[in-house]
Amino acid sequence: MTSDLTSSLWHQTCQEHPASSVLTGEVTADLVVIGGGYTGCSAALKAAEMGASVHLIEAEVFGHGGSGRNVGLCNAGLWLPPEDINARLGAEVGNRLSQALGKAPDLVYGLIERHGIACEPVRNGTLHCAHAPSGMQDLQRRADQLQSIGAPVQLLEASQAQARVGSKAVHGALFDPRAGTIQPLGFVRGLARAAIEAGAQLHDQTPATAISRDKDSWQVTTPTGSIRAKHLIMATNGYARAMTGYDAPAIVPVHYFQGATAPLTAAQQEQILPGLEGCWDSALVMSSWRMDQQGRLIIGAMGALDHFGSGIHQSWLARKLAAAFPTLAGAKLESQWFGRIAMTREYLPKIKKLQGGYVSFGYSGRGIGPGTLFGQKIAEALISGDESRLPLPATADHSLPFAGLRGAYYETGATLTHLVKDRI
Repeated sequence: MTSDLTSSLWHQTCQEHPASSVLTGEVTADLVVIGGGYTGCSAALKAAEMGASVHLIEAEVFGHGGSGRNVGLCNAGLWLPPEDINARLGAEVGNRLSQALGKAPDLVYGLIERHGIACEPVRNGTLHCAHAPSGMQDLQRRADQLQSIGAPVQLLEASQAQARVGSKAVHGALFDPRAGTIQPLGFVRGLARAAIEAGAQLHDQTPATAISRDKDSWQVTTPTGSIRAKHLIMATNGYARAMTGYDAPAIVPVHYFQGATAPLTAAQQEQILPGLEGCWDSALVMSSWRMDQQGRLIIGAMGALDHFGSGIHQSWLARKLAAAFPTLAGAKLESQWFGRIAMTREYLPKIKKLQGGYVSFGYSGRGIGPGTLFGQKIAEALISGDESRLPLPATADHSLPFAGLRGAYYETGATLTHLVKDRI
């Protein structure tokens, strides 16, 4: 299976179709954004709202990368719990980041409401499920740390979690009412539409082939045009392409695949995720499951579908579906797709400082809330000239030795796990 976005359920059900065109000719702007995902589109929208002239270019279509292949869990915070974040960033910066990202779902759902984005928003919370009794120890640690900073999370015992999930295969859960689910491609394309309506110029099918800095402005070259701008935001994350004059920050490429059932019957929907929470588990090789607006169950796990082991992943997904939800045993997964997650060594997002610009990357599987927030705040910092608006300090340096080997390690581990594991 290729990594073509059109194989995904999200492509098939997306209700947002922003008008765009290929960039032609030479143009000037206050800000040029490269990358049409959550970060880039959010940045373009915010900068346009602040009165700046903006041109955004996307090599493929809006949401082509990780944004359009996402699970669609709009979580609060990061994958790391607060004390782990503080250990890496220091208490002051860590606490500020945790508080800002704890409110990221407010930002996302607020944008959805304000701009009428058609993306199936459901804000009924998420469940971080214990995949085994031993997983409750980690969930208890996370609950303690989150509650200590004021997060309204609740630890559920096994029977409570099983009732909410509709499965005996979970052994407890951490419920976060701040979070929810969205149709991820619909959201990013809705952001693109909102940015266009705010006055930004967005161009798809327009790859950047070269960038350069000349005195006080950036020059971005494309196959059919060029943009000269005072500021630059590089927002390609895990889908950076080669271009002259730019070396993308190293990331660990980790892949995640998903499959979607046909719409479940009314009786099945009453029993499986009746509250429509989004779920993921505490296993080392993580998996997730959620419902869409039409009653399809979307289930996924770490792994890619473009190599010799893809059949192992797909076979495991069918076994997992049957083990977790016996009434769905043998159900066909009508859509299957995968995408790339950009991880950093610290499992934290980063902002790299450029002269008159920034690179934002490394959301480590939490693209919706952090990507939307980072895009907005980076745009604010550039247009206002106030770097204190950044959600965390920008760094001038970034290194990640053996990034490719680290990515191969994760993929090999996921493949071997799915080869031998026969339960959730």
